[in-house]
Amino acid sequence: MISKPDILNASILIVDDKDVNVRLLEQMLSDAGYTHTTSTMDPYEVCPLYRQNRYDLILLDLQMPGMDGFQVLEGLKAIEPDGYLPVLVITAQPGHKLQALQAGAKDFVSKPFDLVEVQTRIHNMLEVRLLYKKLENYNKRLEQTVAERTAELRESEARFRRLTELASDWYWEQDENGRFTKVYGPALEMLGITVDALLGEPQGNNKARWDEADYAVFKANIAARRPFLDFVYSRTKSDGSRQYLMVSGEPMFDSSGRFTGYRGIGKDVTESMREKQNSS
Repeated sequence: MISKPDILNASILIVDDKDVNVRLLEQMLSDAGYTHTTSTMDPYEVCPLYRQNRYDLILLDLQMPGMDGFQVLEGLKAIEPDGYLPVLVITAQPGHKLQALQAGAKDFVSKPFDLVEVQTRIHNMLEVRLLYKKLENYNKRLEQTVAERTAELRESEARFRRLTELASDWYWEQDENGRFTKVYGPALEMLGITVDALLGEPQGNNKARWDEADYAVFKANIAARRPFLDFVYSRTKSDGSRQYLMVSGEPMFDSSGRFTGYRGIGKDVTESMREKQNSS
């Protein structure tokens, strides 16, 4: 909520070509405790003053020579095309009230002044205006926070990718149906492995295919939702050569305990397996 000191410290601009009206409103606002009141009897000054000071409230007389209040409203709307226009119009013409509201004013008071009514309308308008500004500032801070967090997440993901690429040939994630949702790693192209072939079904004779025994063990781990570490499986490539790949993975669950998929890392260990076989 907006406190009374906040309302009394709000900035107010009085616009009237009659000195007696200006002094009356200034005295009324001063007696009510308002501390930041400015006035002008020149309607041509209103837009420059508002552009510079962004008043919380403008008390605007409609009947002024040279430039009337409706023209002032048009100028203010050009400054705040999408914002809140804090204008309370002052008029002695009942027919001008609806026209002023349609032109962008938020409220009106009639001449001759009823001081209690004027004070009430000013207080209510300032409360709404300050709440609007508070919400606007909150939204700006929220947008800034979201932008900062988004940048942090992107940097974190980029750093994560770099680390996983240093530690392994690829990082992967699957959804609960076994479909790959993320695969990072330049080694995929070098190995000639497609995303679907990483942990997919054994292929036919015309393509690289899993060792059936290895595949059965792997499928058993997946079906039981068990994590697996350094699981080595072999594939016969299309050229007849044997390739060995090592993967590690863990199941993922959401906050309610529902299984959402797997994630893990993998790398090509063909050379080390060949060396091990040759030395044994």
